[in-house]
Amino acid sequence: MSKNLLKISGIFLSAMLVLSLGACGSSSQNNTEDTRQESQTPAPAAEAGNDVDSSTETGTAAEAGGGNILIAYFSVMETDGVDTVASASRVAVDGEVLGNNQYIAQIIQQETGGDLFAIETVQEYPTTHDPLLEFAYNERAENARPELAAHIENLDSYDVIFLGYPNWNSDLPMPLYTFLEEYDFSGKTIIPFTTHGGSGFSRTIQTISELQPNATVISDGLAISRNSVSDAESDVIDWVNGLNLTEE
Repeated sequence: MSKNLLKISGIFLSAMLVLSLGACGSSSQNNTEDTRQESQTPAPAAEAGNDVDSSTETGTAAEAGGGNILIAYFSVMETDGVDTVASASRVAVDGEVLGNNQYIAQIIQQETGGDLFAIETVQEYPTTHDPLLEFAYNERAENARPELAAHIENLDSYDVIFLGYPNWNSDLPMPLYTFLEEYDFSGKTIIPFTTHGGSGFSRTIQTISELQPNATVISDGLAISRNSVSDAESDVIDWVNGLNLTEE
């Protein structure tokens, strides 16, 4: 009788041991899956500040592989004369005031998942309208090359470069000359976008092609009147989607 009890107890303990090991294995597998899923969840995109405080800004890669896309932009935010709706070089979004090209660049970043890069100079530009116009005119007359304050360290990572800037004096702002002469975009695709006061791109796309002869410069860029920037979100999204940059 005692031998039978011992056998039954042994069988019971063995069964409990098997069930315990199975539960531990299941728990370990679930923890592994949770960790993998968490590591694959993209981090939220970095918030961009205004033009005075902005620096190199890195967004998250889109599901379709936007990690090969850079959105580089130059933007000076005026602070006088006009409001943030009509004829301004700035726009208010959710209580945050952004430069026009900065705002458009952020929309492109949201659609493509690319990385944002603010083209900044060591020198500061006037933020009031008339002094800025005079400053920009004198820079162009002197064929100046303003020194850049930020630099792209991983250019080889990008195949597509969105390039944004205001149209100043029917030309690229002089910091764009510095930028385009500093880097070699051979084999890459440059997609221009600009804000303007009525002149569109002028011949800035041709100038970009001349400065980067071994790059593919898209002629069908996006030109938005400074009067329309605050209402341009849908136009920017439609344009980006029409470029077919992302995979299905």
